[in-house]
Amino acid sequence: METLFNKWLEIAMAEDLGDGDHTSLSILTTEATGNAKLIAKQTGILAGVDRAIQIFYKYSPHIEFNPILPDGTHVKPGDIAFTVHGPVQKLLAAERVVLNVMQRMSGIATQTHEYCEIIKGTRARILDTRKTTPGMRVLDKESVRIGGGTNHRIGLFDMILIKDNHVDFAGGIVQALEKANRYINEKNMNLDIEIEVRSFEELDQVLNYGNVQRIMLDNFSVENTYKAVKIIAGRYLTESSGGITKTNIRAYAETGVDFISVGALTHQIQSLDLSLKAF
Repeated sequence: METLFNKWLEIAMAEDLGDGDHTSLSILTTEATGNAKLIAKQTGILAGVDRAIQIFYKYSPHIEFNPILPDGTHVKPGDIAFTVHGPVQKLLAAERVVLNVMQRMSGIATQTHEYCEIIKGTRARILDTRKTTPGMRVLDKESVRIGGGTNHRIGLFDMILIKDNHVDFAGGIVQALEKANRYINEKNMNLDIEIEVRSFEELDQVLNYGNVQRIMLDNFSVENTYKAVKIIAGRYLTESSGGITKTNIRAYAETGVDFISVGALTHQIQSLDLSLKAF
């Protein structure tokens, strides 16, 4: 995943710099050095400090980075996350990329933390989804971890997740499970299988066939989730998905479900307000 981040960073730099930062090039000398600090302007969970180090060094190995607060810190307005010293032209060139990354990451971490706090004391764990910004998945999912959540699969390659469209195209629950298990055996792959069910009838089919590690209860009501978890009775891991909000997530968590996936963690977020200021 680090390779993907490095590729993303190169694209981010290219789209911002183009053929040069002509504002800084026109009014600042290459020899000029200065200091800047990252200031929180909102209350939330700080995320992206470790990535900021990488970004600044990519612009210039001569930048000195002095971390003050680590990722995962609860910040309030006025808190200083880090200071940097180095060539002013490079500090200003890196500024927007650093802020774009850290503001988004901190927003995701903050929202994830809020969800985790709501279900505190239950067995359930908050999962993210693949509803991430293209090219930034590694950062989005890292932010979820910083906020206290758990990553689901990273992409299509690290788990077999049979969803409703797979079931319908395959001709049914049993057909989909048979093909998935045959594929794993033929390829000699070590991949978990999760399958989505939309009804108790589909759940019965999965339980009769077996050969899965996790069952996703898609758009089940809280009452039906409780019933389904009792039926599964610890044979497989369970996951709730669909229509989960801050208003109802506690009720879902109290059904005894193992995981609750929340797409809003990464696709309905408000960036945390941060600012990089010279001093």
